[in-house]
Amino acid sequence: MNVAILFGGSSFEHEISIVSAITMKKVLKKSTLTYIFVSANREFYLVDTDKINSKLFSSGEYKKGKQLTLKQGGFFADGMFGSKAVDFDVALNLIHGRDGEDGKISSMMEFFSIPFISPRTEASVLSYNKLYTKFLAESLGVKTVRYEHLTKNGSREISMDFPVIIKPVRLGSSIGVSIVKEPSELDYALDVAFEFDADVIVEPFIEGVKEFNQAGTYTDSWELSIVEEPQKEEFLDFEKKYMDFSRDSQVLSADITDKLKTDLQEAFKKLYDPLFKGSIIRCDFFVVDNEVLLNEINPIPGSMANYLFPDFEGMVQRLAKHLPKEQNIKVDYTYIHSIQSAKGKA
Repeated sequence: MNVAILFGGSSFEHEISIVSAITMKKVLKKSTLTYIFVSANREFYLVDTDKINSKLFSSGEYKKGKQLTLKQGGFFADGMFGSKAVDFDVALNLIHGRDGEDGKISSMMEFFSIPFISPRTEASVLSYNKLYTKFLAESLGVKTVRYEHLTKNGSREISMDFPVIIKPVRLGSSIGVSIVKEPSELDYALDVAFEFDADVIVEPFIEGVKEFNQAGTYTDSWELSIVEEPQKEEFLDFEKKYMDFSRDSQVLSADITDKLKTDLQEAFKKLYDPLFKGSIIRCDFFVVDNEVLLNEINPIPGSMANYLFPDFEGMVQRLAKHLPKEQNIKVDYTYIHSIQSAKGKA
């Protein structure tokens, strides 16, 4: 199978997307990979799979590659004798953050009838925004960590006790996130968060909370990953989280009871089906007083959370054959013809 890896984008997580994309060479060993880079200026470039490395992008050398245009049916490279389609079977959206996770790329893929693995537009919009994710989970009967919502030009008063954690609403990768242990630190933490977003959420910081990650997809049946209990310090900042973003070897399952494993999987299924069909996502949960709480949904997890699956490449190939399809709407202009006919009779 020929898989097009779509990566980069106009995002604070642009460089992380490059790391994830390069990792796919180690993971999708049996597949033919076609790399399509989205520059910070939102231009598409075909990248030589054999030459891909981080320096290619930091140096700007990627611009020597063929620039692509997006048309109905795929990506095209223009040449002396017309435009030629880039050959691939399915596109894998690996653009983290804005462009990739907010619905822009998925909307374009659907509009131009390109088969792709990624959350569809509605799922992207709801999972990209942490506030909307709370609304979604609560509507599906999945409990979340309690929160307060603050806006850049609004009040900075909060009612919950310290310590708290401050998160920009539309960012991942721990960018702009701060732990605030006392009231005197709140203003500075909010200033940092508001540098990245006009909205933030404030949650209680739970010392030593048990955290578990569950990833998965639905092909013709459920394909769920192992449950991971990430080993971390007080919290994973940007640098610590992404030194580890190029993981390509499977991790060990968490040592938990069958009941907790079932509870985590059931919560995941409620969130995934049907909104996220066509994608591979990871949900991060907290367990507090034996109660499962959603922390966040990762619609395009780092390196696609490949390290949580025993057969990641096989799963990608199976998913590519079971992607949701838009309804084919036939337009025959019956209504306009009937109006024209009626006017003719008049």
